Amino acid sequence: MSQKKIALQCAVCGSRNYTTTVGNNHDNRLEVKKYCKHCGKATMHKQTV
Repeated sequence: MSQKKIALQCAVCGSRNYTTTVGNNHDNRLEVKKYCKHCGKATMHKQTV
């Protein structure tokens, strides 16, 4: 199974803070709550295009 590298973008400030990998058969956009160093708090991070 091959992996695809994606970036996670903060929903509040728009900063791209994290990268991760997902499988090729992953259809939905990834949304996780992570710490944003620019906002100074835990916010939702969404998969970018």
